[in-house]
Amino acid sequence: MSLLGNIIWLIFGGFMSGIGYIIGGFSICLTIIGIPFGIEAIKLGVATFAPFGKEVIPNPSANSTLAFIFNVIWLVFFGWGIALSHLIWGLVLAITVIGLPFAKQHFKLMVLALMPFGRDLA
Repeated sequence: MSLLGNIIWLIFGGFMSGIGYIIGGFSICLTIIGIPFGIEAIKLGVATFAPFGKEVIPNPSANSTLAFIFNVIWLVFFGWGIALSHLIWGLVLAITVIGLPFAKQHFKLMVLALMPFGRDLA
């Protein structure tokens, strides 16, 4: 079932969203200071390609001070806009019964987009 969900997800916007995250991540990586944030954006883009059948799991470094500082910086500059986008699309898709599985994926990606440092989608 997750294979079919991922195929439908890619056709109806997941591919373009993932490409957008990856292009944004590479553009953030052009600056030396932005490299950690660019890597997280690329990681989020790869996770956006196939979110069905995966869960957000914390890394061993999820509760470190550095991850907390990077998550706060990410949240201020990038995360709130990305998470708001996932929230809006999740609410729009939750209106219909057919869209509920896709809304669930948007809500899962919203959590990852808010604070990606120290978390993975696996």
